[in-house]
Amino acid sequence: MPDHFAPGDRVRTRATEPAGHTRLPRYARGAVGVVVEEAGRHPLADDRAQGRDVPPQPVYQVRFPAAQLFGAGDHWVVVELWESYLEPDHDGEARS
Repeated sequence: MPDHFAPGDRVRTRATEPAGHTRLPRYARGAVGVVVEEAGRHPLADDRAQGRDVPPQPVYQVRFPAAQLFGAGDHWVVVELWESYLEPDHDGEARS
């Protein structure tokens, strides 16, 4: 199965409030960023924390403007995120 995203793709993280464990940081939920590169394939940690045996999925390094995540800053923040946390963003404000 081919990966859904490639370097340079603009993505938006899902804005969810799961009941259990998640590796999607609260500060990055609903944010727009740019895929930097794939960081391997790993089972989704959220499912593994619940004892589920799940197949691996792509994990991406995604770059966000610090100001978008924290309200200030002129630098970038890179977060490693599983593919299921991401959706394409066709009208976001992230810059490569």
